[in-house]
Amino acid sequence: MILLGACAAWALVTAAAHDGRPEGVLLAVLAVVAGHAAGRISGALLPLAAPCAGAAAGLVLALLMPDLSPGPRYAAPLGHDGAVAALLALATGAACCAAWTARRSATRLGLRLFAVVIALTGAAVGSAAGCAASAAVLLCSLAAGAMRYRGLALAGLVLVAALAAGTVWAAAAGALPGGLTEALGGRLAPHRTQLWRDALRMAGRHTGLGVGPGRFGVPDGTPPRGLTADGRPHSAPLQQAAEQGLTGLLLLAAAFGWALHALWRSPRPTPVALTTAAAVTALAAIASVGDALSFTTVTAGAGLLTGWATARPLNGDGGRVQQGDNAPL
Repeated sequence: MILLGACAAWALVTAAAHDGRPEGVLLAVLAVVAGHAAGRISGALLPLAAPCAGAAAGLVLALLMPDLSPGPRYAAPLGHDGAVAALLALATGAACCAAWTARRSATRLGLRLFAVVIALTGAAVGSAAGCAASAAVLLCSLAAGAMRYRGLALAGLVLVAALAAGTVWAAAAGALPGGLTEALGGRLAPHRTQLWRDALRMAGRHTGLGVGPGRFGVPDGTPPRGLTADGRPHSAPLQQAAEQGLTGLLLLAAAFGWALHALWRSPRPTPVALTTAAAVTALAAIASVGDALSFTTVTAGAGLLTGWATARPLNGDGGRVQQGDNAPL
């Protein structure tokens, strides 16, 4: 929680330096903290029912997302579509965690079928990213059952998140091979790469404090060339670097690392911890190429899921740590 407090404090510092608008960052931090606390409490009291209810709520929110948020709907995976994909991935993670908590095989099978339904819902609503992310979380959850040591798996997920962020950074810098750049551009909305280049250019000019939270749209009075209607670069790492400088980017990376470290030390069984880690990594990958973290439902959902996966059930269900669960290798 000290780390999240530092994220909020740094947003206030950079906002004061450049007359920025830190409300969005503060709201996101508050949503994560509140969600995590609620997840720890509900996960301790209802280790099976809480993630079940959360998975159902996440699916409903994903279906209703365009109607719950003001403003225009952007082409995938911008705007609402990125949030839909993130909610589907988190809902799948919650359903799979509940499945690993269930003692009866019939209940466990039913929850895994529900996770499959969530993934197929992504395809049904036209969210290819949501379908792919949900399927990846489901597969990782099934594979987690054979994992004895969670440390190596968590290290692999860190590499996946770093690869996603690094690919976006390389695309912004024009460092990707031509064929890969064209393939990436064909999968993204128009002007996306230009937005990333604008953010990288701002980050290079304002390495210390950035241009200020909420000021990517009009830094120094000159709108970026690829600016969209919402004034965001649609990449969480690049937005942090542009608006809050190198320190803001490091704090964002540290928040992701804190989540994985908490899961590494979690008293819950390894499959639950790794399933949650896979969902959080999917969220990180989606946020690298979209605007998912700008939606309170997504940040609160991430906090809830990590809270459920790190809670110690009061009745002892799902609270036993297998030998080697917390070993680093």
